[in-house]
Amino acid sequence: MTGVDNYLTILAMRETRPERQLRGVVPSTYVRLLYEYLARQGVDADALLGETAPEAADRGLVRYPVERWRTLLRRAADHLGDPLLGLHLGQTATPAHFGVMGYVLLACPQLGAALTRMQQYQRLLYDVNPMRSSIQGSDLLLEWGVDNGRPGALVDECAIAALLQFARNATGCRNIAAEVCFVNPAPADAGPYRDWFGCPVLFDREATTVRIPLALLALPLRQPDAILMRVLEQQADALLAELPPTDDFEQAVRRCVARLIRSGEPELERVANELHVSPRTLHRRLEAGGTNFRMLREDIRQRLAEHYLADPRLQLADIAQLLGYSEQSTFTRSFRRWTGLAPNSYRQQVLYLEQEE
Repeated sequence: MTGVDNYLTILAMRETRPERQLRGVVPSTYVRLLYEYLARQGVDADALLGETAPEAADRGLVRYPVERWRTLLRRAADHLGDPLLGLHLGQTATPAHFGVMGYVLLACPQLGAALTRMQQYQRLLYDVNPMRSSIQGSDLLLEWGVDNGRPGALVDECAIAALLQFARNATGCRNIAAEVCFVNPAPADAGPYRDWFGCPVLFDREATTVRIPLALLALPLRQPDAILMRVLEQQADALLAELPPTDDFEQAVRRCVARLIRSGEPELERVANELHVSPRTLHRRLEAGGTNFRMLREDIRQRLAEHYLADPRLQLADIAQLLGYSEQSTFTRSFRRWTGLAPNSYRQQVLYLEQEE
């Protein structure tokens, strides 16, 4: 038997047929992760997968049917001759692949809070089989059944590896799981799974599970990384680019304010220092353009707020934090002053209009 034949036999054994019609969707961020992985392998992903990569500007809100996601993974695994592609791909996930939600999760104080938020948003983060959680002895048990069918080894292994890779990135702790179980048939060699997960890994189980010691839920999360910050800055820059043309200096001020706003109230002196001009010069040049610093800062906050409210994954507390407010109530008062509407009322209108389209 050739190496290719052996690979196809292994994959066919592990990619079992679903017992029922497979339902569910995954966000475009996972598909973009696959494109990035293939590019690093020197593969033309567009040609191989027969479609173009999802745009980063979609913020992960575009959904891919899980059957389509499984097909893309199988094509990539076939081409690479890698039956462990799901495991390998999930290991490359970063908080940035969660888009704005990555910032929200990393802003949680401890790992346990982030996992709670993940479960709350699971349908928006990865809507295949629902995640359930329970306490068993000294462990937290995360469990995924087969309610919506069996996506197969590639899909399941990518999702679980991405989850634990996020936990590793967020906490700096490598050994998160005490045990991992999969519903899929066992591979020819379980060694790579034990090596990467750092714990016993079992197969042919009734449900896919991850067991995490309760003591680890108190692990503090690190600050968002530079890549994730660039994701947010790119979103802010794209939003600012939609504004009518202004002179280069005003646009530079807008970009600087949008970048600093997450850490609190960006003052004129701080922005002037970032742009290497005096506060007086900054004030004078903005005034010559028909605006002032306070008006500009409020305009940016309003536009970013409207942008974030259109994302159903974000709670009002998350949006307040992204806009640099220490209290959600302060954000609510500001938004009502800008628009005459409460943030939730504005969100309902936007989501209704999107459904009508």
